Amino acid sequence: MKASPHLSPLFRLAALAVLAAALAGCGDKPAAPAEAADAAAQEEPGHADDDGHADADGGPEQTTIPAERAKAAGIVSAVAGAGTIVDEHEVQGLLTPIDGRTAQVTARFPGPIRALLANVGDRVRAGQPLASIDSNLSLTTYGVSAPISGVVLSRQARVGGIAAEGQPLFEIGDLSQLWVDLHIFGADTQHITAGVPVTVTRMADGASQTTRLERVLPGTATASQSTVARATVDNSDGLWRPGAAVRARIVVASAPAAIVVPLTALQTMDGRDVVFVRKGDTYQARPVTLGARDARQVAVSAGLQAGEEVVVEQSYTVKADIGKAGAGHEH
Repeated sequence: MKASPHLSPLFRLAALAVLAAALAGCGDKPAAPAEAADAAAQEEPGHADDDGHADADGGPEQTTIPAERAKAAGIVSAVAGAGTIVDEHEVQGLLTPIDGRTAQVTARFPGPIRALLANVGDRVRAGQPLASIDSNLSLTTYGVSAPISGVVLSRQARVGGIAAEGQPLFEIGDLSQLWVDLHIFGADTQHITAGVPVTVTRMADGASQTTRLERVLPGTATASQSTVARATVDNSDGLWRPGAAVRARIVVASAPAAIVVPLTALQTMDGRDVVFVRKGDTYQARPVTLGARDARQVAVSAGLQAGEEVVVEQSYTVKADIGKAGAGHEH
């Protein structure tokens, strides 16, 4: 039987529907939302791995060091804050008794010495008897007393000896204060003036005392061709000894800075100056811009905020740990 020509459009529509369904079944399945998020995270530049070390795209360089391991390694942190950058000069000098605070004890009349009542190093008070001498003139015995309080620096007589008139028997010094004569060379003499602070350090044990320069002497020391700057140190404990060599730092100028860190905090990574900021057990390399510095510390003008905790000892150990983390990341 011949098909009706009015049914052919319906057949054509049905065929088109079947074809569309077939094409949809053969296409790619859409990615699930979670899978799409994972893929995006893997492609995101600068993504840090689990050990905290940045990848090659440039995130922060950091490492994790547990507190016990940090303590064992000697890693010490301190809070960054304001400070003062000083222009200072390192010099050396000698301790000497102050002129006018030493006295000679002499015999008034000639005659044999019957007794000497003090030895070198003894502390004596003004008026204390030091010797007795038989006078050849009066044929009596007279006593010799200390004219000042102080320490016996020398004794130039012996019992049984004959003392001449005016002969020195003892030298006594008041050493409760001492001069420190500092030797300054070359161009430094143009910058160092009276009144500036100076910190004097004993070479024997490293003890220090801060005082001020009293004067710069007008002459030049013949032997060393140096200029002598003089200060006074307190010696009430008797541990500063005349004739001993000392070191000193003379502060010529100073300037305040909003943030300073010790020079021991600085390291260089990839050609940049960095410090290591500590947050808990995490140590992050922080690039910084530096300002003026002195012998112990440097001003930080950018890259660090006051109150942040910075590694100030064993910073190179933290740098090495970050380097090891980076090497492991590359492999």
